[in-house]
Amino acid sequence: MIKRVSIGLLVLALSTSCVSKKIYNDLESKYTDSKKENRRLTDENEDLLKAKNQLELDRSALTSDLSKSKSELEKLKADYAAAQNKFKVLQDSYAALEKNSSDALQNNMKKNRDLLDQLDEKGKALALEQERLNKSAQRLDELESLIAAKEASMKKLKETLSKALNSFEGKGLTVQQKNGKVYVSMENKLLFNSGSWAVGSEGKKAVVELGKVLGDNPEISVLIEGHTDDDAFTASGPIVDNWDLSTKRATAIVAILSENKKINKENLTAAGRGEFSPLASNSTAEGKAKNRRIEIILTPRLDEISKMLNEIN
Repeated sequence: MIKRVSIGLLVLALSTSCVSKKIYNDLESKYTDSKKENRRLTDENEDLLKAKNQLELDRSALTSDLSKSKSELEKLKADYAAAQNKFKVLQDSYAALEKNSSDALQNNMKKNRDLLDQLDEKGKALALEQERLNKSAQRLDELESLIAAKEASMKKLKETLSKALNSFEGKGLTVQQKNGKVYVSMENKLLFNSGSWAVGSEGKKAVVELGKVLGDNPEISVLIEGHTDDDAFTASGPIVDNWDLSTKRATAIVAILSENKKINKENLTAAGRGEFSPLASNSTAEGKAKNRRIEIILTPRLDEISKMLNEIN
């Protein structure tokens, strides 16, 4: 949304001859920032794809195993058909030898009994393999359905959050869905004063609204990450460094969310990333402002999928 607005403003500025060079430069700077943000999202997307790619690899392995099992089943069927043909030949031989001596007859009867036993064993093996294949195919279908349901639920969660936090967008808050997760990003200008981890009134309103949605979605894991720019923390007091500050800011968000009794506290995790995961370059004031933020990462519980994969394997 920010990128489209920036491009629109740039086009408007270019098409209006009376706009000052300062306004043009400001718009061009915003457009450049939007391009940087796009590059950052592309880089971050590579890391976030790992979880989904791993799941796709697991599913590919299951599909390969199913294909291999089907090939083995076809071989068993072929063996079974060959054994049946052999049995028919023996039956014909038995009929021809029936007129011969009692010893030859007894010998053929024994061969027939052995062959019948072999056919019975192959039939049992075939039935067991068919049953295993049916179960594997059923579990694979269930796994794909479960993955699709998780993706749909996260899409719905993103839409619900966007609606609930709509009044804060444009004030340093964004909501995005990427690779099966939902990301709520809040810049420090919405939440904290410089060097402080006390959440301001406007920021608390946003966190409370977020908490209302999370309270209605108890199966979502919530990771709250605090981020800073690379300016060294120099103020006196209990804070040691940027990492300490980012951690305290993350726990301050957790404290507000914990006030909502409907939120499962076991699903909340606070983490400080300091200046080590920037969105933009810290060489400009605009970049530093983007890097000072809280990232709230919402992930669906994958217990059911992990259990299903273990059962299939």
